[in-house]
Amino acid sequence: MTIQNKAMLITYADSLGKNIKEVHQIVKENFGGAIGGVHLLPFFPSTGDRGFAPSDYTRVDATFGDWADVEALGEDYYLMFDFMINHISRESVMYRDFKQNHDASPYRDFFIRWEKFWDKAGPNRPTQADVDLIYKRKDKAPIQPITFADGTTEHLWNTFGDEQIDIDVNSTVAKAFIKQTLEDMVAHGADLIRLDAFAYAIKKIDTNDFFIEPEIWDLLHEVRDILAPLNAEILPEIHEHYTIPEKINAHGYFTYDFALPMTTLYTLYSGKTKRLADWLRQSPMRQFTTLDTHDGIGVVDARDILTADEIAYASEELYKVGANVKKTYSSAAYNNLDIYQINSTYYSALGNDDAAYLLSRVFQVFAPGIPQIYYVGLLAGENDIALLESSKEGRNINRHYYTAQEVHEAVGRPVVADLLQLLTWRNQFAAFDLDGTITVTTPSDNEIKVVRTDHSGAHVATLVANAQDKTFTITADGETVLKNR
Repeated sequence: MTIQNKAMLITYADSLGKNIKEVHQIVKENFGGAIGGVHLLPFFPSTGDRGFAPSDYTRVDATFGDWADVEALGEDYYLMFDFMINHISRESVMYRDFKQNHDASPYRDFFIRWEKFWDKAGPNRPTQADVDLIYKRKDKAPIQPITFADGTTEHLWNTFGDEQIDIDVNSTVAKAFIKQTLEDMVAHGADLIRLDAFAYAIKKIDTNDFFIEPEIWDLLHEVRDILAPLNAEILPEIHEHYTIPEKINAHGYFTYDFALPMTTLYTLYSGKTKRLADWLRQSPMRQFTTLDTHDGIGVVDARDILTADEIAYASEELYKVGANVKKTYSSAAYNNLDIYQINSTYYSALGNDDAAYLLSRVFQVFAPGIPQIYYVGLLAGENDIALLESSKEGRNINRHYYTAQEVHEAVGRPVVADLLQLLTWRNQFAAFDLDGTITVTTPSDNEIKVVRTDHSGAHVATLVANAQDKTFTITADGETVLKNR
């Protein structure tokens, strides 16, 4: 199966039921034509970060099932897998062999050896200025010591959690690993590979080590050259200023619209539609849109689409309007930072308000690109405070574990039924052709009109909405499809 212009569900392998087989059954029985693809979040053996510290890409974590379960899912839905191109677990074969055999290991060049990296810069490097320049995810040098079996010690580059050791993507041994892993993923059903944290993968002296050009393009092109003959695509994942995804898209890659979530919240909180209209006009068609993901609601992604004051307003309103949303949930007390993301389900960010929530999804459907819908969002899920408090992990507020019965009950709610109807219609209607056109107008400060037309001009979908009172009407070739209740 190849990528289809149909909405993609994002889910963990154990969040809709207990394993991949149950995910498959629940999606088929409950979501019908609303879902065409599935982003199955990391399902490999892993030692941390809910699967994002993979130790072995050659097999499925036995808790979730096996490759046959993954391949069966891929017979009904186009699939996206995650490849953590920047790092791998300390429990990987590569790390364990290197730790045991040091310079005699075939993986001696697989990781970025901190001291050797800086030796190339000359004596007395790195300086504090060198370390300060690095685009970091923690308040210290991105390193971790490794003590070898021979008793010697070095440091390895370590951007993220303690289990996630950075890979030297320029080494011959790493290039072979990358190629083999990508080919195996496609062989098991992947139509799209999400490159997690790819912008950190290139390290270069006298830079901030984040999205380093032109080398980052060499890396992306190498991955594309591996996948193109296999009819698979890549989706580079990056949370940063919208101009960076814009560059990536201009190079012919699918990208994420991570600016839409905060822009939509601002629109619905303020009732003003100009910022959303401006963003929809400049967004590319070759993208996947999001309102929610397995992480929090991104703040920095909307910078310069919204002004600094508007971002501050939307952030503060989220805490005022949101249901069971507190600043402390996005703080170090819950293993997170507010400046990067705010932890909440999208439904609770809108105060568990059905009308506002359905309109947010209507905006997503009419935005350029293919919608991705996180499983909690598809079921209009509220913040899971019990899971949050039991784990003290901020992101778990948006990671409820649904049983089959809970899913069955959720799809009976009017807001979820309307959302499923909306997505089913969008997946089938030709006006959402990625080669088509979009026009956006704002008849008043509170209103927005979005018209999507297929490339032939034969089919037209029209949205007329009011962000102030949350009313909307959708028509398809002049016939009413859906109104808010």
